[in-house]
Amino acid sequence: MTDDTNETPAPSRLRRLLRSRTARTATVAAVVGALLGAGTVAWRTDTLPLVSGHAPCWDSFDEGTMKALFGDRETKVEEQALESDGRARGLTYGECRITSYKDDRIRRRLNVGVHRLDGLYGTDAHGWPQEFLTSRMVPLGEGLPGMTSAERAWLALPESCTGPVGDNEAATVVDVSVGAALEIEWEYQDEDRAALTRAVVAAANGVMRDFGCSGTYRTPDRLPALPKRGPVSATSFCGIKGLKAPTGTRESLTWSRSSGDGGPARVCEAGYRSLGATVRLTTVVDRGLTDVFVKDVLYRGSGVKGTKGYGRVSETRAVYQAECQTGRVLFMVEQDRPLYDDAGRLTRELLPAYVAAEAERIGCGPEKLEANASRT
Repeated sequence: MTDDTNETPAPSRLRRLLRSRTARTATVAAVVGALLGAGTVAWRTDTLPLVSGHAPCWDSFDEGTMKALFGDRETKVEEQALESDGRARGLTYGECRITSYKDDRIRRRLNVGVHRLDGLYGTDAHGWPQEFLTSRMVPLGEGLPGMTSAERAWLALPESCTGPVGDNEAATVVDVSVGAALEIEWEYQDEDRAALTRAVVAAANGVMRDFGCSGTYRTPDRLPALPKRGPVSATSFCGIKGLKAPTGTRESLTWSRSSGDGGPARVCEAGYRSLGATVRLTTVVDRGLTDVFVKDVLYRGSGVKGTKGYGRVSETRAVYQAECQTGRVLFMVEQDRPLYDDAGRLTRELLPAYVAAEAERIGCGPEKLEANASRT
């Protein structure tokens, strides 16, 4: 992040009028009411976003960003005004949807959201990580607290803008998504990922500007290579030296993929042949994300203790939180479907080995979980 703005000059009004097919409709802005939660929130529907003097998504998407995302297709923008969540310095919630058309058919829909991740009730502990903390995503790098893929990207806003994280206060994030996250490779993945990266940085800067926060984020110059699936290693499961693959899973776990080294979270997923992930190992090192899982750490399943922390184990998810030299770190083992007749066997057996090996790898070791220990 930098305090130097260095923004691209806004295009002239004439150029806005003449740009692509996104500006061919004469409707400027229609305000409609939409009920979200318990309150009434105003949405603005705009088929001519730049002519009206307001770029899409809180005045953040310039012509280059729109072209990278949608080409020359016609677009419609639906934008919800940013609102405070009522807490001191709390940012809140806002949404923006951009839909592109070709021959009157929807071709792409981009969803942009701004929200504080729930660090108290656990409502963001499952759905959000399944979309935005996966092995398909890579760190944005260059000091940017976020991750990106060809279909998803997220970026946390600075604490100087949103207030400090910790004590059940998780990060406030801007996240963008396009369609479903597909387990396929296609020719334009690099281009799509670059476009989403540009979009999430632009949206985050627009939100900060809207709330009067200083500084801007810069779009990263380079991103890590796209993560690839590879065969499961029996002795270095998920690329972690000394971590053995779960006993008896040679036939049911044939591939694994790891991503996120050096970023807010490292994620490894393993599965069977061409199917999606069955097992997921996640290490969260970003303080703004660890509190998202606080309810799992404290309340769900049987308690466990360790050298520097504590956690809990259930049939589908085991979590362990440790205080390391660099701060709080969360280790998590999940399974989407049981690999044994005893449904909870994998999480019970894999968590201690994962924590010990992964803690050693990241310089947080030695870390050992006590057998049959419970935390009351």
